[in-house]
Amino acid sequence: MISKLCNKIFGEAINDYHIHNNIDQPIENTYRISSIEHLLYLKCWIDTVQWHMEDVVRNPAIDPVEGLQWKRRIDASNQERTDVVEYIDSYFLEEYKDTKPNADAKINSESPAWVIDRLSILALKVYHMREETLRTDASEEHKTLCTQKLNILLNQQADLSNSLDELIQDIERGAKYMKVYKQMKMYNDPSLNPVLYNPNNE
Repeated sequence: MISKLCNKIFGEAINDYHIHNNIDQPIENTYRISSIEHLLYLKCWIDTVQWHMEDVVRNPAIDPVEGLQWKRRIDASNQERTDVVEYIDSYFLEEYKDTKPNADAKINSESPAWVIDRLSILALKVYHMREETLRTDASEEHKTLCTQKLNILLNQQADLSNSLDELIQDIERGAKYMKVYKQMKMYNDPSLNPVLYNPNNE
């Protein structure tokens, strides 16, 4: 099942990051380039680094100039994240290019890669919520509340994993077909963002 592979590799990436817990720690992706495993590890590594950048930028005492620098790093990370999602969808498009959809096949509201994107974020939520349940400096009330939230996240993770597996099975048997829309983000494109192509607002 694809979800089992996803969750395994996401766990590896998150644990590997937290060995050093350093935003600028270089990635060590040992999976074969162009393999689905390589893409999944890369995807979760990007998400994990960005998770911690989002923490930093929310410091109420942060210097505004430094905050803007972090915001721009987060924007660049978001673009990289989107690119990797599209690479993952390209993998599935290639994988099932010879599968003929049934006459009554339907399209899913999300492509497989965007479901995988949600699973990656969920893996991070589970990891960090579990950390909150183990804090020695937190109150019992805090840890009890976080345990309740962790259980909800684990249930959500199981449901989403099952949904991903069902989607892939439906694609394999022709009950659903893939139709991927490239993310046409406009604010990073100097030809589409008016602040970039017309900086003087003329």
